[in-house]
Formats: sequence, structure tokens, C-alpha cells
Amino acid sequence: MIVVNARVSLADDEFSERMVKASGPGGQHVNKTSNAIELRFHVGNSSLEDDVKERLRGLAGSRLSQEDVLILFAQGSRSLEMNRQDARERLAELVRQALHRPKSRRPTRPTYASKLKRLEGKSKRSGVKSMRGRPGRED
Repeated sequence: MIVVNARVSLADDEFSERMVKASGPGGQHVNKTSNAIELRFHVGNSSLEDDVKERLRGLAGSRLSQEDVLILFAQGSRSLEMNRQDARERLAELVRQALHRPKSRRPTRPTYASKLKRLEGKSKRSGVKSMRGRPGRED
């Protein structure tokens, strides 16, 4: 079980872990052991609320497959258990971010002073441009 926060946790049957061989350099032992973890979390079948699922899909980006499965790959450590903990913590952090509901933007209006300042600037600029013509010529 992955505990995300005090109210939300993910049961063991909501995600699956698979041991795979890590890429990169290694010694003679590297071809015999599987110490990287591929964690798969099916977003659509999870117990999360619908709005949280949508935000999680947005946060997942390219880690989300066509089948709505979030795939996390952990191979930073030489230890299988440390890679497992890393993958689980990354999933928990993504869900924590998805749980945060963004504040809705309230439309505002410009103040009267800011409108006057803008119009004053426009009239100054207009005056500068009107003085650019040939001398003695008025339109």
C-alpha cells in the first residue's frame, strides 16, 4: 500500500511492479540481475476521484500510455529495494500534486487610474508622431 496523505492511499492491487534489467554500464554481474523497477498504475481503474484523475493525466505527460497506464521506471540505485521505494515515492508525489485543486481565476477590471494613465500615454505618443512630418505642412 502506498500512503499518499492522511486521506488518500493506493492499494497494492491498483498498481503493478515488474523487475527489469537496468540499462547503462555495469560489471560482469549486470547481465544476470534485474534491479530496475517498472511501476504501472492504471489511472482509469484507480479509486481516485475523477477530477484528480484528469489532473494526474495532465501531470503524467509522456509517461502515460495509450491504455491510460502511468509507467514509472526507476533504475537510479544498484539496489532493487531502493529502486522500488523510489518508484513508489514518485507515484505518491504525482498523486499528491494531482490532489491539489488549482484556484480558479477571478476576472478583474482595470482601475480608473490605470485607464487614465494608459490614455495619457497614448496621447503623448500621438503628439510625438504628429511632429514627425515636414515643417510647415499641416494635415
